Amino acid sequence: MFKWFKNKFSTEKNKEDLKENIETLDKNLEIDEVDSEELKVNEEDLIENTEELNLVDETVMESKEELNLADETVVESKEELNLADETVVESKDELNLAKETVDKPKKGFFASLFSGLEKTRKNIGNKIDNLINNYDEIDDDLFEELEEILIMADISYESVMKLVETLKEELVLRKIKQPSKIKEVLADVMVDFISDDSDLLESKTPVVILVIGVNGAGKTTTIGKMASRFANDGKKVMVAAADTFRAAAIDQLKVWADRANVSFISHEEGSDPSAVIFDGLKSAKARKMDILICDTAGRLHNKVNLMNELKKMHGVIDREYPEANKEVLLVLDATTGQNAISQAKLFKEVADITGLVVTKLDGTAKGGFVFSIKDELEIPVKLIGVGEKIEDLRNFDAREFVSAIVENNIEQES
Repeated sequence: MFKWFKNKFSTEKNKEDLKENIETLDKNLEIDEVDSEELKVNEEDLIENTEELNLVDETVMESKEELNLADETVVESKEELNLADETVVESKDELNLAKETVDKPKKGFFASLFSGLEKTRKNIGNKIDNLINNYDEIDDDLFEELEEILIMADISYESVMKLVETLKEELVLRKIKQPSKIKEVLADVMVDFISDDSDLLESKTPVVILVIGVNGAGKTTTIGKMASRFANDGKKVMVAAADTFRAAAIDQLKVWADRANVSFISHEEGSDPSAVIFDGLKSAKARKMDILICDTAGRLHNKVNLMNELKKMHGVIDREYPEANKEVLLVLDATTGQNAISQAKLFKEVADITGLVVTKLDGTAKGGFVFSIKDELEIPVKLIGVGEKIEDLRNFDAREFVSAIVENNIEQES
């Protein structure tokens, strides 16, 4: 019985357990359904969150791209700013260049002359200004000091005496008694003293130009500059290297001829200079050259040979090209001052000099010797050099020259 009861109880118990298990299972199922729904919700939330996260990522990426774009914009803006700065600088440079072009127009020859003769001007013009300022009236003491100034500028004593005597006469004629007017009258006197109507024969073609002078005076450079100048003026130019004695003279002259793009004639070093002249004349005639420039040797220490050589050259020119105009230019180094006059006297004995070329005036305070050489030798100055550039070799103009060594204001003649 007990066993039955026990079994029954056990069965009942099992039923109840089973029921509870079923209920628990149902409850768990409900929970599972809830969890499933919650999970579904969570999954939906997760999807939404993922989409939001993706959206955020996209937003971040867009923001990052915008930031990069902004950085690029900043860089571009910075580059544009730098470019703008560079443009401003370039514009400023162009403006300054334009301003310089306006304020400082292309330097004319008188400006170059004025600059080149600065040392001589300080030796004459500035000292005359100081002299005038120290006097209230014109007297003998003033003239005596003026004479000293002119002599110190390398004008010979004889030439100074002539200049000052002429100045005194002009002051009387013009009824000038104020020291402040002296420099103006002196300038006029000096211009008349060195003026000459003769010009280079470059316009009277054909012309043969013999260039003579001692070594070191600037013959080769002068020939090169003349050739360039004449060629730039549209002339057909030929250069003959008849200085066959000085080492490298031919090569140096050829460099100048090539630079000027003119014809060139030469023989071997040590050959007969007159033979070079002969070939140059033949070629110049055949090719209808306007100007033939001939270099010659400078050897004052052997005057007999020099005289014979120059005579022979003149004879060749007269015989082979009688219809040509002939110019004999003596090149003098201004830095030698009064010594240049001694050279000119010796050369005048052996050659019919038609004009002077005074070089290196920009490197000396002795430019006053130009007055002496014109006064003592009656040889006109035709060309002067006041610098290294080709355009620094120009025709001599007495008024411009005097203004450049006496006046302190460039606007006087610019």
